[in-house]
Amino acid sequence: MNFFRPLLESRFFALAVKEISQILRNKQLIFLLVFPPTIQLLIFGFALSPSVQHLKLGVMDYSNTPMSRELTAALTANGVFDVKSMTIDENHLSTQVRRGELTAGLIIPPNFNRSLHTDDKPAEVQVLIDAVDANTAGIASGHANQIINQFGQQFSPEVAPPIQTEATILYNPGLVSSWFIVPGVIGLVLNLGSSLVSTAAVVREKDTGTLEQLLMTPAADWEIILAKVVPLFVLLLGEVMLALSVAHFIFNVPFRGSLPMFLFFSALYACVGIGVGFLLATISRTQQQAILTSFFINLPLIQLSGAIAPVESMPKFFQIVSLANPLRHYVKIARGVLLKGNGLDVLYPEAIALVCFAIALLYISTSKFRSQLN
Repeated sequence: MNFFRPLLESRFFALAVKEISQILRNKQLIFLLVFPPTIQLLIFGFALSPSVQHLKLGVMDYSNTPMSRELTAALTANGVFDVKSMTIDENHLSTQVRRGELTAGLIIPPNFNRSLHTDDKPAEVQVLIDAVDANTAGIASGHANQIINQFGQQFSPEVAPPIQTEATILYNPGLVSSWFIVPGVIGLVLNLGSSLVSTAAVVREKDTGTLEQLLMTPAADWEIILAKVVPLFVLLLGEVMLALSVAHFIFNVPFRGSLPMFLFFSALYACVGIGVGFLLATISRTQQQAILTSFFINLPLIQLSGAIAPVESMPKFFQIVSLANPLRHYVKIARGVLLKGNGLDVLYPEAIALVCFAIALLYISTSKFRSQLN
């Protein structure tokens, strides 16, 4: 007990207790740290998915034979396509695709059955795809081509492809899209929580006038700053643990890596977010101004992080720009630790980048905050 007595009697400890009591009395802040992150994880985890299911398919079957009906059944067997329209009018089918009533249209010619059983001429079918949504159209086209090719291979097994490919799916054998989305959303939640909460905590001091009262105390600048950082830091780590619990117990996201290492890098990114929040607080006079300013920073960070969409899908210029985004490095660490069980031997480039961002942002923001205190 004597070892901790100097700490308990220090000005820093008194200031930290004051900050903790203020945070615990602020029910709105506690609500923002617990409720929105949980809702965001649930919504993004369930709603966002790079895969597509139950696309509306229209079929025009000129052949009307068992083979043509088997082809239609093959397209709908895995749930990617659902037959919504059977028609005998090609113009009507095209009109439905044009109006957006159908995502795809399948036209089977009259000679389909005969061509399928002869070697001199391949059987042909036509697929119309609504490409207003380019991503959905590309996925639908790929599924349709693959299913139709596999169906045709049953009747011409002697025509083998020149290269036989056997793909082995690692780390996510069930191709569960939430396993990709949820670790990214954990980074998104930590980014928003750390920056907005730290901004609000400092700007609130300005609005209520307690910042001037702190300046009149004998506490040093570093004690005031550290007393503000430490309670927020602990709360944000609690937010990370809550997000991990939701990810594991609701979405069954595996945890294959080291928990202490994940918490260490989460703590580093919390420092990054707190640095961003302090920086926003020093250039904002009111909470409304701080929140509006944060959108100009947080939205580009989220969009260029790879949390929602893969970085590889971005144009080359933005892939390079995203290297200056600390959230990109944290999201890669989160996915590497959770899904692959990677350690520092693999993630050290992202770890070094995150350490540099944390040190730089904390130094710049605390320096500007200290200059305001002085």
